[in-house]
Amino acid sequence: MNKSIRTLALAGSLASAIASVSAPAFAADTEKCFGVAMKGQNDCAAGKHNCAGHSTVDYDPASFKLVPVGTCEDMKTPNGHGMLKAM
Repeated sequence: MNKSIRTLALAGSLASAIASVSAPAFAADTEKCFGVAMKGQNDCAAGKHNCAGHSTVDYDPASFKLVPVGTCEDMKTPNGHGMLKAM
């Protein structure tokens, strides 16, 4: 194999590995629960910041935390209950 083909193959493998690590993995038995994550402990957000761990306030209604299916709306916070949709 010549050097340029090996370099391209290595670059492709590395890009795939990085993409799989940076993309949030959502298990089938979890759901997004908005407004329950503590500052810096969110799994992602609805357009407010880049993603995981970037929330700057506790219980941000635009940031979500992955929780077991069926538990979100039962979670109580100082601002009310968890929500299945971003506010």
